[in-house]
Parts: sequence; structure tokens; C-alpha cells
Amino acid sequence: MITSKFTEFIQSASYEQLPDGVIQKAKECFTDFLGVALRGSQTKSGEAVKNIIQPCGESTVIGQGKSSALEAGLANGIFAHSMDLDDGHRRAMLHPGACVIPAALSLCESGNRTGKELIESIVVGYQVAIALGMMVNPGHRQRGFHSTGTCGTLGAAAAASKATNLNEVEITNALGLAGTQAAGLLESDHSGSMGKHLHAGRAVHSGILSALLAKNGFTGARTILEGEEGFLKAMADVDPHEVDLPIEDYHISEVYFKIYPVCRHLHSSIDALLQIVNEKQFKLEEIEKIIINTYKIAAEHNDYHPTSTEGLKQSLPVSMAVALLNHYQGADGMIEFNYSPRNQMEIDEISRKILLKTDAILDKEYPQIRPSEVSIFTRKSVYKKRVDLPYGEPENPLKWDIGWKFRNLNPEVDVRVLQVIENMDSYQDVKEFTDDLNSFLIY
Repeated sequence: MITSKFTEFIQSASYEQLPDGVIQKAKECFTDFLGVALRGSQTKSGEAVKNIIQPCGESTVIGQGKSSALEAGLANGIFAHSMDLDDGHRRAMLHPGACVIPAALSLCESGNRTGKELIESIVVGYQVAIALGMMVNPGHRQRGFHSTGTCGTLGAAAAASKATNLNEVEITNALGLAGTQAAGLLESDHSGSMGKHLHAGRAVHSGILSALLAKNGFTGARTILEGEEGFLKAMADVDPHEVDLPIEDYHISEVYFKIYPVCRHLHSSIDALLQIVNEKQFKLEEIEKIIINTYKIAAEHNDYHPTSTEGLKQSLPVSMAVALLNHYQGADGMIEFNYSPRNQMEIDEISRKILLKTDAILDKEYPQIRPSEVSIFTRKSVYKKRVDLPYGEPENPLKWDIGWKFRNLNPEVDVRVLQVIENMDSYQDVKEFTDDLNSFLIY
């Protein structure tokens, strides 16, 4: 039984059993989450959620103060997903950190857990979210579900269950309650709305709620995943008897980190584009045409006229144009992706030169890789570059440590906060950990 196997894993996992590399990766994921969420708290969706939460409780709202575990989790999940800069897993097709870490942090802080227990909760949450994502995708996504909102809810519940030290029956109930709340439709993503940000926030909120209810005797379906009307059949048409449960390895080690605040399907093309212009050193005005051959899902991000920042982040041609213009103007391509910038006319002009094509051969290689071949036609020559895995994947790691990204996003924050994160497992009470974090983050 799949649900019971998840329950067993959640209950038995311990910090002492974790390899050193997994512990370090959890700290890197937390650093990435914190940097993105802190910057994300200043976005429009971040400001909106801050206006509705109550400023009282024991759980940290990143950069803002304290609230209840439920509301802090909701806010921090939205913050972390609002910039499209949060971590992800390519085969699970989701962003686990924005769902898992806020749930673990809120309940470990309010429950006086240790730093080691926080790391346990994070690793457990990533494991469940990613394993479930790999089981149900790509069919789950093809049905229109956003795995961050759906599988992320189960991951948040797993983290919350570990953080509240639930027993076997309670964990199963928590997963059952989380599964029946799992939601998130790609229409919200691809229409360029803030509903995408809500998917992560609600996943956290639902995961925490599920654990708290289960701790108080509230029951959930014991076969929420594999049942005849459960998650696998209803939302992915997966036969639970024919699926392997991928929990042997620690999947947090397979997580990628992003350097462009746009949909991950766009990154291989942007990497290829920037590699060409960095290597060849031609002028912007020399470019006559850009052809992108890529896999089907990436090529479908084909809105040439987005009307919001959220829409831009889902547009391959416009994101490519912004990246190209940023490069030639010396701007920071990681954070300068906004709707209606000063150079809108130039961006529109570049976008019109970009042609998207679905390559059948490249499409067969997805999702194991995310390939894109970019060809830039100039007056004198044609330059081509293929990228199979964008920067930040474990197989193609970032050139900089994750602290660079944090500092780049939040230059006003004292860099000593990074040392606090590095030492998180030495804290006997997560409240002391968050107090030390907040001494740098609240300004």
C-alpha cells in the first residue's frame, strides 16, 4: 500500500540516518527558500497576503514578524513561489521547497523542535512530494494539474507530520486529509495570474491543517493515494499496482536551483542564447532572427504579448528578449524580468524576431532532459548552441554557491544570516534559530 509506505518512511526517518550530503543539501534548499521568500514578500502577491494575515502567533512570517502556524505557512509559501525563482525537480515536475519548508518551519518553530528535527521534516517533505510527483507525471500534468499545488500538499503534510511528531495512525490520517485537499490547475499558471503563487501557499496551509487536525483525532482516508477513487486514479490515471514507489534514495539531492525568475521550461533556451552572445561578441543590432527548437511543453510557452509580470514569466519569446536586452545593457538577468519595463518597445522588436519550433526528436528526450537548440542568425553568420540541462541542475551545477543568489536578491541583508543557516542543526530550539534569522531579516 503506497500511503502506508509513505507513513512508514515519515515516521522512521531521523537526522542521525541522513548522509552528510543530504543534510548539506537541506541547508542549501533552506538558504534558497529564505532568499527567494524574503524578496518575494515584496511582490504584489506578497503584499496582498500580508494584508490579510493576523500579526499574532508563534511562527515567523519571513521578514515581517509572527503569525499563527497556518497563516505564516500560507504567507511564506506564496512569498517563496511568487518570483518563479524557487527550487524544483525536473522529473517530478514541481517546486517542493515553497511547499515543504514553510510547513516544516512554522510547526517546528511553534512546537519548540530542534534544528535537527527541522532538517528531518524538510527532507521527509521533499521525499514525499518528489516521489509522488515522479509517480504521477507526466500524465498528471497533461491533465492540467500543477504538481506544486497537488503533490506539494502531500509533501507539506509529510513535513508537518514529522514536525508535530505524529504517530503512525495520525500520519496516515494527515496524508488522507492532505490528499483530498490537493489542488492546483495549470490554467492559473499559463494565464499569467497570481493563482500560481496561491498553489504553493495553499499547499502549505493544507498540509499544516491536515497534521494539526490529525493530531486531534480527525480522520482521513487510509488509501488516499492508491484507492479506487484516490489520487493516483482520479488525477493521473495511474494503476497503483503497477507503479514503483521511488523512496530508496533521498530525492532532495536531485533538486535544482534557478537563476532566472521565469518558468523552468524556458531556462535551457535562455542559457543557450546567453552562451552564444557571450562567446561570439556580436552587436545586438546584428541579430536578424532567432530560432528555438525545443520540446513540446517548452514551445507551448508561446505568448508573444503577455499583459502581466506573471504572464511574462510564462512566455518563452518575451523572456528570451528580456534576457538578451539585459545582457547587452549590463543588467542582472536574474531579477530584472518585469512587465512593461522602460524598454518595452525594444523587447517587442526582439520578440518578433524569435520563432519557436517543436522538435520531435528533442521532445522524446523530455523529461529526462530539457533540451533546447537556439540558432541566432546575423548578417554574417549563423550561431547554434544546444543545452540539455539548464544551469542549477545537479548535473550542471551553478558556478556560484547558493549564498551568492541570496546576496544578489537581498543585498541589504547582513551576510551573517548565511552562517546562522549553516549552523541550524546546532540549535536546541527552532525559536532561537528563527530569532537569530529575524535579527537580520526584519529591518
